[in-house]
Amino acid sequence: MSTATLPPITPLTKKDFQTDQEVRWCPGCGDYAILSAVQSVFPELGIKREKQWSWKQICGEIGGMSPMLIVGAVLGQMKLTKPQAAKAAELFGLSTAEQALLNEVPHRGTPMPPTDPLIYRFYELVMVNGPALKALIEEEFGDGIMSAIDFDLQLERQADPKGDRVKITMSGKFLPYKYYGATGNVPGYGYKEE
Repeated sequence: MSTATLPPITPLTKKDFQTDQEVRWCPGCGDYAILSAVQSVFPELGIKREKQWSWKQICGEIGGMSPMLIVGAVLGQMKLTKPQAAKAAELFGLSTAEQALLNEVPHRGTPMPPTDPLIYRFYELVMVNGPALKALIEEEFGDGIMSAIDFDLQLERQADPKGDRVKITMSGKFLPYKYYGATGNVPGYGYKEE
C-alpha cells in the first residue's frame, strides 16, 4: 500500500464547466439559462461531495420550505426566496450573480423522454397509469386538471421485509376547465355534475 499523500482537492467553480466552443445543445432558451444553471450547480455538487453533506443537512441549513423544493432549486429546477438564496450562497460559497440566479424563475424541465433510469420510471408510470388516473380524477372531480403549482409532494422510506419501498404522495388542487361562453343551464366550470 502506498504511503504517498494526494494533492489537496481544488474546489471547482463555474468557470471549470465553461467552454470557448459554440454551444448547440441549449436551443430555445435564448439566454442559455439552462446551461448557466447547470454550470452553477456542478460546483455546488462538488462542494456537497467534498464536505460529505447530505441533502437533509443542506435542506436543514437553507430551510423554509419542503426539501423537495430546496433540492430542486439547487439542481436548477425551482427558485429559492432571497433569504434562502443568501443562505445557499453562504453555504456553497457562491458569487452575488450565482446567488441571484437561485432567486430567478428557472426554465424548468428536462428533455423527453428522460434518459436517467430512475426519472424514466416516473415517465413510464405516467405513460402506463396516466389514462386510468385521468379517468378516475375526472369521475371524482369533473372536467379539469390537477395543479402542479398549488401542489405538495412528499417522499418517504417505507420499511418492508421484502425490501424497503419508496412512498411518494402527491396532492394537487383540482382546477376545473372554464366553459367559455356558457349560457342558460350550461355550467360555467367543469366541476362534477350531480
